[in-house]
Amino acid sequence: MSKILRSHGSRLRDALSGRETLPFIGVYDVYSASLAAQQFDTLFLSGFSFSASFYGLPDEGFIAWPDMVACSQRIRAVIPTGHLLVDMDDGYGDAGVAAHAAAMLESVGASGIILEDQIRPKKCGHLDGKQVMELDGYLKKLDGVLAARRELVVIARTDATDPAERFRRAAAFDRTAADAILVDGPTDLAFLRELRKEVSKPLAFNHIAGGKSPVRSWTELRQAGISIVIHSTPCLFAAHQAIEQELALLRSEDGRLPEPEPPRVSLAAANARLRANLAVRSTRRS
Repeated sequence: MSKILRSHGSRLRDALSGRETLPFIGVYDVYSASLAAQQFDTLFLSGFSFSASFYGLPDEGFIAWPDMVACSQRIRAVIPTGHLLVDMDDGYGDAGVAAHAAAMLESVGASGIILEDQIRPKKCGHLDGKQVMELDGYLKKLDGVLAARRELVVIARTDATDPAERFRRAAAFDRTAADAILVDGPTDLAFLRELRKEVSKPLAFNHIAGGKSPVRSWTELRQAGISIVIHSTPCLFAAHQAIEQELALLRSEDGRLPEPEPPRVSLAAANARLRANLAVRSTRRS
């Protein structure tokens, strides 16, 4: 009898219950994902980073769900193991669209998704000017996503900024079949400690450089009761900085390329990473 493979969602759910803190590293395409996967088995396809990379646009609702599904599928083609959490924004439309998008993401290998309660025009969770939909409307959308999944992990996220409203929504999420709760943009750990006392589901925390939340270590966040730490933009911001520095150097050196000695990346190093990705795809086809 052939061995029954466990789903990505079920494996992530087990990891969430079995490890104290899961740090998810934000990636924006297959190359960044394949680099991040050398050090982490927990990847996050970030809406902010994907919108910047794929469209060159801010995180304000421009992402179309087929593009996110296609990117997730390409990542899974070269990273068949490990956990892939996908930022599903507001579900890309009404409850029916959100449910369909979630089912499609699960079908191409997503381990989990995050569904937020913003209304459009949406914004990055750490920027000002966010607006949230009525709680009943969001719960209807969330229920549709939960009904459409098989074993996909679903994180319910609120972008409410009023403390009382944050607690109210988190308590409502806690009564659903969602797997975890994310209150985005808290400015101190005291809020998270209080929230930990009020809800029973695992809590997620979104870390972003220059964002509203304080910079804290995994140890500090674990002590505050956080189970999932999402780093949305380290790969994107590192690439941004490196590209600007490299091109400034090229200009200052009259076009002379520096010697590709470590830690600089060479043609051989980049090609080795790409051929390793190819080998994974070839193995899966055989």
